[in-house]
Amino acid sequence: MTSDMLSKTNWKENFPPLVIVSGLLLGAAAAILVKLGNPGNMGFCIACFERDIAGALGLHQAKPVQYLRPEILGIVIGAAIAALTRREFAPRSGSAPVVKFLLGVFMMIGGLVFLGCPIRMVLRLGGGDGNALFGLVGFITGIALGVIFLRKGTTLGRSYKEQYPLSAGVLPLLAVVGVVFLIIRPGIFFASEKGPGSMYAPIWISLTAGIIVGVFGQRSRLCFAGGLRDMMLFRSSHLLIGLIAVLIAVLISNLALGQFNAGFDGQPAAHQDYLWNSLGMMLVGLCAILLGGCPFRQLILASQGNGDSFFAVFGMITGAALAHNFGLAASGKGVPAAGMIAVGVGLLVCVIVGLTAREN
Repeated sequence: MTSDMLSKTNWKENFPPLVIVSGLLLGAAAAILVKLGNPGNMGFCIACFERDIAGALGLHQAKPVQYLRPEILGIVIGAAIAALTRREFAPRSGSAPVVKFLLGVFMMIGGLVFLGCPIRMVLRLGGGDGNALFGLVGFITGIALGVIFLRKGTTLGRSYKEQYPLSAGVLPLLAVVGVVFLIIRPGIFFASEKGPGSMYAPIWISLTAGIIVGVFGQRSRLCFAGGLRDMMLFRSSHLLIGLIAVLIAVLISNLALGQFNAGFDGQPAAHQDYLWNSLGMMLVGLCAILLGGCPFRQLILASQGNGDSFFAVFGMITGAALAHNFGLAASGKGVPAAGMIAVGVGLLVCVIVGLTAREN
């Protein structure tokens, strides 16, 4: 291979066009959705939106956070379409689904203590929310701990192709049914009259944005935890550049739209309990490494037929229900004691999984 070919290969590895475009689209779309009605710094948030969906289905009764979010439905549909066109849509399972369900539960609890998933952490930073810096520190710490486990041989195993092909379509089918009901009979679901659940962009714009993000997310393999993991393990910035692209896009978009508000006080859907901002995202990061992907990546994988990621996604929805039914979730006032205990238990469970899930 010539030096010119090597240089071109290294450039594409360090600055992958598809990953960069995916990050830019996600960041810009998030800022625009906020301008059109979504909650502040919450144009896209897998944890928050799955929590709202859990409320819309009546799995919890926290009235301010109930809405069948079209963005999540769109991501599922878009990722499924992209996987079909690339012949990557196939049923797969066999990688400790029950453990992944449990890790999904704790990943959601960590996210709701911080008040956001890794995507929202970056969106909050791009909106000027200084509290998210503590979440970033915790997220990096959780990933670093997960990388230590990976280096020691921790793994939940591989997913293998199933024989029953229709099982791959369960989540996309549910998403399509959700869209139909949302348009034809929206009153069938619980919906907030005030609070974050009552704040949303027009359905068709949210759905379209979700589909676009789902398509590019599937094609690029964008993963917020994976980017940091690969940098620590392999010194590869291939996925990490996507996270940076999201931050740049949302920062520029927020400045252009007059939505940038730098500081720690008065930030939307945020609290100033710095320790638990950090520990909540530490739990999210550690769970993500053990699961093999962040909440966004798990949703994409489940949309293309991965049954184990399907369990992780529904673990997150279950975690949202538990968090609000048992008073674990944080609010603008801070983190309840039950939430602190739940994060501690989650970290302990992750450490047990990391120490015991080893290849012989």
